Amino acid sequence: MSPNAAEVSSLAALGVCLRPAVPDDVPLLSRIYASTRTDELSLVPWTPEQKAAFLAQQFLAQDADYRRNYADASFSVIEVRGVPAGRLYVDRGEREMRVVDISLFPEFRGKGFGGALFAELIEESRAGGRRLTIHVERFNPALRLYRRLGFRLVSDLGVYVFLEWSGDPGSAGAPVPEPLSLHAPQPSGST
Repeated sequence: MSPNAAEVSSLAALGVCLRPAVPDDVPLLSRIYASTRTDELSLVPWTPEQKAAFLAQQFLAQDADYRRNYADASFSVIEVRGVPAGRLYVDRGEREMRVVDISLFPEFRGKGFGGALFAELIEESRAGGRRLTIHVERFNPALRLYRRLGFRLVSDLGVYVFLEWSGDPGSAGAPVPEPLSLHAPQPSGST
């Protein structure tokens, strides 16, 4: 990556760095994944053991899928002042940079770490003349961040939305939608 000086200082000031994920990180990566599913699993009447088994199975399936479909991606652990804070997986193609996954532990959310990382990704995408894309669950509060950063809705895939940042303020696409709530009734006609 080649961030500009302002972004490097922003990341450095926040104490954010990336390191390659290694096989010994699987338990950490699994915990990061599980932390993103807490709200949704609070709605099911499963025992803690059932939830843990489900999360372990889902993590392994997701990890295998990502590594199979994005074999050339960078799989990184996000650290804040040396403490594991999340994961960032990015596939860098010739014309597109795909954020395959970005997840932060709850205690690191809403503190500017994700925004600082996206500032770096946006600069890298701009410098390389590539669009930056991401699939996001409709219930993810980070949709508000993506709207502020200038992402546009490319397609609504039901549970997920596909977003793009191209650097062109006049680019096609609708505004990024507000996140849906897991705990509020959905509008009639929703699935």
